[in-house]
Amino acid sequence: MLRKKIRSGLILLPGNGESPMNYPKNTYRFRQDSNFLYFFGLDLPNLVGVIDIEDGKDCIYGDDFDLDDIIWMGPQPTINELGLKVGVPCTHPMKDLASTLQRAIKHGRKIHFLPQYRAENILMIERLMGIHPSIISKYASYELIKAVIAMRSVKHPEEIAELDKAADIGYLMHTTAMRMAKAGASELEIAGTIEGIAVGNGTMPSFPIILSQNGETLHNHDHSQLLKKGRMLLVDAGAESITHYASDFTRTIPVDGIFSQKQKEIYSIVLQANNHAFSICKPGVTYQSIHLEAAKVITAGLKELGLMKGDVNEAVANGAHAMFFPHGLGHMMGLDVHDMEDLGENHVGYDDEVSRIDQFGTAYLRLGRRLEVGFVLTIEPGIYFIPALIEQWKNEKINGSFINFDKALEYIGFGGIRLEDDVLITEKGARLLGKKRIPVTVEEVEAIAGK
Repeated sequence: MLRKKIRSGLILLPGNGESPMNYPKNTYRFRQDSNFLYFFGLDLPNLVGVIDIEDGKDCIYGDDFDLDDIIWMGPQPTINELGLKVGVPCTHPMKDLASTLQRAIKHGRKIHFLPQYRAENILMIERLMGIHPSIISKYASYELIKAVIAMRSVKHPEEIAELDKAADIGYLMHTTAMRMAKAGASELEIAGTIEGIAVGNGTMPSFPIILSQNGETLHNHDHSQLLKKGRMLLVDAGAESITHYASDFTRTIPVDGIFSQKQKEIYSIVLQANNHAFSICKPGVTYQSIHLEAAKVITAGLKELGLMKGDVNEAVANGAHAMFFPHGLGHMMGLDVHDMEDLGENHVGYDDEVSRIDQFGTAYLRLGRRLEVGFVLTIEPGIYFIPALIEQWKNEKINGSFINFDKALEYIGFGGIRLEDDVLITEKGARLLGKKRIPVTVEEVEAIAGK
């Protein structure tokens, strides 16, 4: 299918190598490049895939393990055996890659490659093709980028099954965090426990776990606090299945299992925005329009509480909601938790029809294009009370006709609430991934967190 989208030339798909933690033999957990994984299926380091468009041949380049490796690692398959396993009988030692590429270049054939994010692969392309690392991104093939995005955006049944598995691991992670959210508990202990669930049931978390009482910091990786009664714990976490398909959920939990009235009011607005966004997800609708509809729900709810004022539609058009909801509604998801964003966020989330809105908050929306059957994405509205942002907007009188700043200042120290689900677009609308939804209503969360 990829060959039909690329007219001619060679496609070069480097896999990832090991990444040392502090010296060469002590490495981080290996994570294969998602594009190499998608097209060649081998979850091992130091491999390169080449697809020859005209010859119709796929080849894998890599070296067999030597006896020293086998002593430490045990018996290992040869490169040829690995190739046969994934239906690629053409294999070569890595030293042959340079002559393959040079021969193609000599005959005027284009070498297509994707944007690179690993330094060792950037240096490899410099060594093989003579492109200086500072300009290598300019030589990435736009034709290949668009072709890969078109293929990976629509998930096949086998992929959806893996995404459901990842979602089920996420369910275990979040329900465990809910039960652990007691006054005096360590954020670090909760984060470590749910990371262990991801490792024990799949491969690893799909991204570094976000877990904090200070939920107003959108991506808070600090886990240094002990939970306090009256606070809320925001947990944004997901897992990779064994095949590396991702999940990504967020829940916000009252410490000791009881929301205060003020917390319940804000929580209910966020949940309403989440549910409304889900209800209008369907093929043919732009996700940008769904984001704006969620923003209207948030604005209307905050207006009822006296935090916002004026016409709801005008407030959203002016971006006033973004003081409380300063990020996008969601993103694509698949083999990457932010799927394919190594290929360029605008390429993945936008197109010739739908452009990014250049406005604070809404500009951070990663996905805006029309939804299609088979898309997998997140829905993650939130409301946050960020002291520095409130102070700046108040002092600079930004959107003063829509925001009650004095009322907003009363919420300093409240934190933030985000509720995130993973969604598959179907022919008739959408469905949540996983066997069942992670507890999300006030009653459900209080029931499990209060145990």
